[in-house]
Amino acid sequence: MPVTPFPRPQSMTSTTGTGPAADAPLRVVLDPATPAQGYRLQTSPEGTTIAHSDAAGLRYALATLDQLRADREFSTTSYDISDHPDFPVRGFMLDVSRDRVPTRRTLARWVDVLVLARINTLELYTEHTYAFSGEQEVWQDASPLTAQDLQWLDALCASRGVDLVCNQNTLGHMERFLKHPRHAQRAENEDGFEMREVHRPPSTLEPTPENAAFVQGLLEDVTPNFRTKRLNVGADEPFELGTGKSAGRAEEVGLGTVYWDYVTSVLQPWLDRGYAVEFWADVFGDHPELMDKVPAGAVPVVWQYDSPQLLQEVVDAASPGQVQEWESLGVDVTALRDGFRDRAKLLLDAGIPFWVAPGASNWNSLLGRWDNAVGNMLDAAEVGLAHSAQGYLNTSWGDHGHWDPPSVAFGPVLFGGAVSWSLEGNRDVDVAAVLSDALLLDPHGVVGDVLVRAGKVCAQLGAPLLNASPLCLVLREPDQLKPWAVPAPAALADVQAELLSCVQDLRSAEPAAADGDVVVREVTWALQLAEFAVRVFQARGQDGAFDAVRAPRLLTELEGLLEEHRACWALRSRPGGLPESLAAFAPLRHALLRAVG
Repeated sequence: MPVTPFPRPQSMTSTTGTGPAADAPLRVVLDPATPAQGYRLQTSPEGTTIAHSDAAGLRYALATLDQLRADREFSTTSYDISDHPDFPVRGFMLDVSRDRVPTRRTLARWVDVLVLARINTLELYTEHTYAFSGEQEVWQDASPLTAQDLQWLDALCASRGVDLVCNQNTLGHMERFLKHPRHAQRAENEDGFEMREVHRPPSTLEPTPENAAFVQGLLEDVTPNFRTKRLNVGADEPFELGTGKSAGRAEEVGLGTVYWDYVTSVLQPWLDRGYAVEFWADVFGDHPELMDKVPAGAVPVVWQYDSPQLLQEVVDAASPGQVQEWESLGVDVTALRDGFRDRAKLLLDAGIPFWVAPGASNWNSLLGRWDNAVGNMLDAAEVGLAHSAQGYLNTSWGDHGHWDPPSVAFGPVLFGGAVSWSLEGNRDVDVAAVLSDALLLDPHGVVGDVLVRAGKVCAQLGAPLLNASPLCLVLREPDQLKPWAVPAPAALADVQAELLSCVQDLRSAEPAAADGDVVVREVTWALQLAEFAVRVFQARGQDGAFDAVRAPRLLTELEGLLEEHRACWALRSRPGGLPESLAAFAPLRHALLRAVG
């Protein structure tokens, strides 16, 4: 049976019976009519011909040819493949600022994943995890990336056909700077702010020329390590904007103007240098008065991390109290179910070019949320293609810390790369098989199967939540769980059985990839932690208190799981963020200790 390459091409026909001999010639033709990054690959008894118009197309054609040649039937099959990408820019953004900073070996492994998925852009999202000059107090405990690290990675990416792009936040999510006395006065609210009935430390810069100059200094420090003339300045989720020092000006000219004047002052100097500058469109996309103010070269990136199906399930299952909470935060519950179409509504109406940014759904989850990731990425591709978006930036965030091991995101990143290359060709691609056969080299197909099955347990819990799995929440905030985040006992029992089955199956896995043993170990740990979370749920009473009989055993098991967390962390990540990751288990430990008495 003829082999099907990954990602599946736009068009492929094959004829069995004859094919190129081992010594048949390879002919490469430069054809300007071939689409950018595309190729036509033809094999026959006379040999192989590749037509392409640029270096990327030749690279992808040769990668496809390598996959075909790996098949034992290659010499008896003739192929005719025409292929090109749906999205010119197919990116992956990895959050390296929420405690987990990857080692060089892990970064190199990510490049392998991206190349397999034909992803041509890598962004490392940083807040405080670059060793900025003069900012040692900010990054000294984080095991930050250095200039040498970025230059090494930039060279590796360039050699593999991937653009490494600087992604540095410049407005919100600046709490790691603002907590230090030297920078405290830069905050919009120096005393912090209230969000969802929780007091939070200051995270947003006051939108002043002085602060714009400050972040320009950060950008000037880090950008020389990147050869690509593209930059992401973030500017998302400035939660406190207009509520503190800028409140008067926001009242006078409007919040949108306050926001955009500051963001423009940050991105314009880079546009003037010939850079393309990305920025997150969550604030911008809510202000119609800004739609005609996007300068040439600036790229609004529309993000949405829940699929239309999950959004609909959550809205339909929501209690009046949950709806009231959303509305108090300014959420349009009716529009919520529309996914990317709602997020991009004003930009669509105004005809503003934008990129789409779905998510790998690994964060806040332990094992990922596979069904949501697939639906979210398909939604992004559909909306992006319908409106000629030039970029598709899949994201792996680390909200509240990366308890999920890196390999949990491998499958969603492969899927995102495939559907951003060819949506119609890859809607139903067998990612489990690609993981096992092409990435992890598992002859029995176990690891890929387990990764996908484990990612599906979140949906099987029957407690639909936005942006999180109940199994993660019960470990992180056991005293703050909402009633709708608690799965039914029967669902917990079914998920527990599936998790234990996955652990058992991994014992027979034999992946030959260089990190195969690491994947098996870290996924086994994540499965065991998730199964532990099921038992934490089962030990909670209706009032949220823990059973005094079960609590001592859970405490003992927690210590063993944390010891394994330390060991697995060291296999993939730098040491700086580990204490913070371990500290995030403190609320659970305290709740269990209260039950013990």
